[in-house]
Amino acid sequence: MAGNERTFYITKEGYENLVKELKRLKSVERPANIKAIEEALAHGDLSENAEYHSAKEKQSFLTGKIMELEDKIARAQIIDVSKICEEKIVFGATVKLLDLNTDKEVSYKIVGDTESDVKEGKISINSPIAKALIGKCIGDEARINVPNGVKEFEIIDIKYV
Repeated sequence: MAGNERTFYITKEGYENLVKELKRLKSVERPANIKAIEEALAHGDLSENAEYHSAKEKQSFLTGKIMELEDKIARAQIIDVSKICEEKIVFGATVKLLDLNTDKEVSYKIVGDTESDVKEGKISINSPIAKALIGKCIGDEARINVPNGVKEFEIIDIKYV
């Protein structure tokens, strides 16, 4: 999975979310912003027109966000997890672990930096936990150095969904 430093890995779901957000910004947000600018212009004197200045500020923000999403989409390398062998943990894996320190089960999906969300159980491929899990198989143990010591996990299950 070699790529240049500008390429980043993303799941199909993460890529589709980027495309959906870009479409929403271009087809809903930007037209609404253009309308707001036109309405503010109709009020006359721009020097004291807060609506105009606010709409222009939002226009600048939207333009930047659209450019950022277009750049990400252009650089994204989609990893199709359905074509990955389920024997080892790699990018895109959903991993069920037994925390050997607490005897509690936890589950993580290893995703790209732009789609990680701990609340949803999605961790970045560059996180310490993901780095410790990559290449492991069911039954293996992983030791992760954390600020308050070492966490130990046993890999219970690996899925690619």
